[in-house]
Amino acid sequence: MAFSMGGGGGGGRSRFRGTRTLAEINIVPLVDVVMVLLVIFMLTAHVMEFGMEVDVPKVKQTRDTAQELPVITVAKDGALYLNDQMININDLGSQVRQKYRGATSVYVRADKDATWDVIAQVVSALSEAKLGINMVTQPEDEADKKRP
Repeated sequence: MAFSMGGGGGGGRSRFRGTRTLAEINIVPLVDVVMVLLVIFMLTAHVMEFGMEVDVPKVKQTRDTAQELPVITVAKDGALYLNDQMININDLGSQVRQKYRGATSVYVRADKDATWDVIAQVVSALSEAKLGINMVTQPEDEADKKRP
């Protein structure tokens, strides 16, 4: 069965007589969807950023790991954070145990300009809670090394 849009042949009744084909694409729904997605991404972009600015020290040897562990951050001013929530050093071990039931160790991410006393107190509190400690560092770049 064939259909013809032209006026030729058959001479009988034609359902499409006098109508032209519509060959334009309606892009209004596409623009609507793109605008909604743009608004959604603009509203959620700030949520996707993780954490705070902490300049961890650079070392020669680093180890990559894929373990999901709680992160304890020591800021430059000495403030302590457990995964972006401020925490008291006296509650450190109990909060890690409470929020992360199966955790046997934690990451400690300390700013390189943080006071050593605060870092030592954090390590002591975690050792007292019998939690393993993994220090977060950055690999040392060849460009960062000083030449003699």
